[in-house]
Amino acid sequence: MPTLHTYDYAIIRVVPRVEREEFINVGVIVSCPAAGHLQAAIEIDVERLRAFAPQLDQEELLPWLDAIVAICEGRADAGPIARLPARARFHFLTAKRSSVVQTSVTHVGRTSDPQGLVERLLERMVRTPR
Repeated sequence: MPTLHTYDYAIIRVVPRVEREEFINVGVIVSCPAAGHLQAAIEIDVERLRAFAPQLDQEELLPWLDAIVAICEGRADAGPIARLPARARFHFLTAKRSSVVQTSVTHVGRTSDPQGLVERLLERMVRTPR
């Protein structure tokens, strides 16, 4: 029987007008400490976001979203947060914010395939249903 690992995940959201609390899911962050796994992925449906928030400059949004991925990867160019232990980076990224880029509450699950989680969550929580 495969080993089941506990993991946490949060959905990355774009909230163009924070006061309205409306958002579009654009990515996921997954942390699975037992497997040494921390990963984020971003997928923006450009047309959907443009229809939802025509006033939003998507080019200005990209560096903020890219920073989430860079911090998860622990890249040197991502600043001091990227040098923290993986679990601390996850908690930093999922902390409550009042900004255009936010994350959902953290959810918990168990899996035998931590590497495949991001793809499955993108399909279920981010991509537009076909």
